[in-house]
Amino acid sequence: MSLLGDPKYPAGFKRFDYVNPNAPKGGTVRLSGFGGTYDNFNPVVAGVKGTIADGVGVIYDTLMVAPLDEVEVMYGLLAEGLTYPEDFSSVTYRLRPFAKWHDGKPVTPEDVIFSFNTLKANSPLYSKYYQHVTKAEKTGDYDVTFTFDTPGNRELPLIVGQLIFALPKHWWEGTDKAGNKRNVANTTLEPPLGNGAYRIKEFVPGRSIVYERVKDYWGKDLPVSIGRDNFDELRYEYYRDAQVALEAFKADQVDFRLENIAKNWVTAYDFPAVADKRVVKEEFPVRGRGNMQAFVLNTRRSKFADPRVRRAFNLALDFEELNKQFFFGLYQRIGSYFAGTELAASGLPSGLELEILQTVRDQVPPEVFTTEYKNPVNGNPENVRNNLREATRLLREAGWEIRNQKLVNTKTGEPMTVEVLNPANNPNNFERVLLFYKPALERLGMTITLRNVDDAQYENRVRRWDYDVIVSSWAESLSPGNEQREFWGSNAADEVGSRNTIGIKNPAVDKLIERIIFATNREELVAATKALDRVLLWNNYVVPHWTTPVSFTARWDRFSHPDELPKYGDSAFPTIWWWDPAKAAKTGGRQ
Repeated sequence: MSLLGDPKYPAGFKRFDYVNPNAPKGGTVRLSGFGGTYDNFNPVVAGVKGTIADGVGVIYDTLMVAPLDEVEVMYGLLAEGLTYPEDFSSVTYRLRPFAKWHDGKPVTPEDVIFSFNTLKANSPLYSKYYQHVTKAEKTGDYDVTFTFDTPGNRELPLIVGQLIFALPKHWWEGTDKAGNKRNVANTTLEPPLGNGAYRIKEFVPGRSIVYERVKDYWGKDLPVSIGRDNFDELRYEYYRDAQVALEAFKADQVDFRLENIAKNWVTAYDFPAVADKRVVKEEFPVRGRGNMQAFVLNTRRSKFADPRVRRAFNLALDFEELNKQFFFGLYQRIGSYFAGTELAASGLPSGLELEILQTVRDQVPPEVFTTEYKNPVNGNPENVRNNLREATRLLREAGWEIRNQKLVNTKTGEPMTVEVLNPANNPNNFERVLLFYKPALERLGMTITLRNVDDAQYENRVRRWDYDVIVSSWAESLSPGNEQREFWGSNAADEVGSRNTIGIKNPAVDKLIERIIFATNREELVAATKALDRVLLWNNYVVPHWTTPVSFTARWDRFSHPDELPKYGDSAFPTIWWWDPAKAAKTGGRQ
């Protein structure tokens, strides 16, 4: 199914173009676990309870699967077909009769219905994403029909196929080895039953987990499966400290590393295995997604209610010096919520984008129509002084002034005190950056506290919206849609566990989100997304971070991949790579 165009692959296609259909099966790939630990295998409550184990999605199949060389297109996996009316008011999926769970039992419509109802009831993410899907019902031996509350949402038939529907009803409603009844609304470290290409082989709670390839996997000969899932084992090892994880890679305890610290990329890979090319450093272009990463100012707090205050925080960030001192000049400032894609707003609005913005003209900042959004530029003493002076002016306009060297609210006398919440044990914590940023805010008269907390406390406080400032990121696909409600929608602002960490409640934003969701063609989708981007930017909800158009990777040279990697797949590791015995023999170490 294609959302707004014709699919690349015709009926009866044999495989995706970017895979090697003759890729050998075998070998083990060792990866670093993200976040330092885990305590949960149940994806239903991921993001609400506990910390989900890395890689657990490989044990499940979805109704459809997205290729890595197309946008807005999906092909059947669990489903062999689908049908929907011209008004997009429902969709019916037909399951493949031979689809099976790892215990040999068939995947049934009842499983799909159970999965849908369970995820909507227990996951804020899926509840919001599928809020317009009112019911799922069995309409044939292998058929499940999903009914929508309103027609015209072209994306709903497609995204229904993305849901993690691989939840076996008979397993979750059964009992564990101790005779205790399972509860799908709780975290669990009992390996769940799946139906995907891998199953959990062994694990040490919070420290490691190994997935083994299912030799008799029911879907291994499907066109969407050919040439992928080539490793016999996927092994994740968890390291609580980022430096220890790097040293583990150097010591050949980890095979592949995605490096997200610029200093490491420039200075840390000078060990002998790199010099003699047993370790390969490679950059892969990122084309398949946009990203906004930023310091989030919690607008639920009254001190951040005024966009002029929020802009002052951006003016105080000397990105240029930060990039020079910490990032070796590798990064560029993020200037869009859809950075790096055709969806990013630029220049002044025109054409269809301008028409769309006119519908919310009285609800958005006037600069949306008159000025191209730009982040402040610092980098030298003159620019820094000018930007801090502008920040002081904006704060004064917003009702804040300096008294006894402290910034206070002119009406209430309340001082501007800000606590920045930081997950100290997370390998990607921002303590260094925050300590660099803090003095500039203090020069404005603010009292800034950096609060380092453990991962569990951090997650609990974020879920309760109990923070002034945190770091958040939102990955954006090239086909935005219903997830925008969960990112920026007013209803999501009060939903525990939602991605609206900013707390946005803006009727103009809500209207533009609906315009995106109900776009009837690609041109309208792009124009509406640019309009939303522009409105989000000019409300100064965040202090944007930095990005790079490539991903930095390092690997022990034991693996091979197809000659041409898919356009939207980055490295596509380990999905379509394979173990190469000849390279492994030359590299040495494990075999």
